[in-house]
Amino acid sequence: MSTEGSPDEHGVDLPMRILVTGGCGFIGSAFVRMLVREHGHEVVNIDKLTYAASPEALESVASDPRYRLVRADICDRATVEATLAGFGPDAVVHLAAESHVDRSIDAPEAFVTTNVLGTCTMLDAALGYWRGLVHEL
Repeated sequence: MSTEGSPDEHGVDLPMRILVTGGCGFIGSAFVRMLVREHGHEVVNIDKLTYAASPEALESVASDPRYRLVRADICDRATVEATLAGFGPDAVVHLAAESHVDRSIDAPEAFVTTNVLGTCTMLDAALGYWRGLVHEL
């Protein structure tokens, strides 16, 4: 995925609106900072803020008007759909996941819920959002 925006009628790249899930994680926070600070994109970050989240990693963009955190679970279909509809993203980047192996042994249900059902919810909600857009041929 290119992080450049769509060119306007004069060929100038416009900032994109990007919805990121898991943007408070290690990789997600670096990605969000890059999108906002280096490329000027507008980002909405859906993050449940679990044990792996580090919202302090986003302090450098937290007060930037191009960044917004939505504290929510990606399994919450109503919140995901409302966020998609309200923000109107050009792209969705799904990074939310349970990834600590030790925790997967202690609590495998949380891994299945987030990594499988949460991903299914995101895919289905994003598809519904995309189908609702007006597509030019």
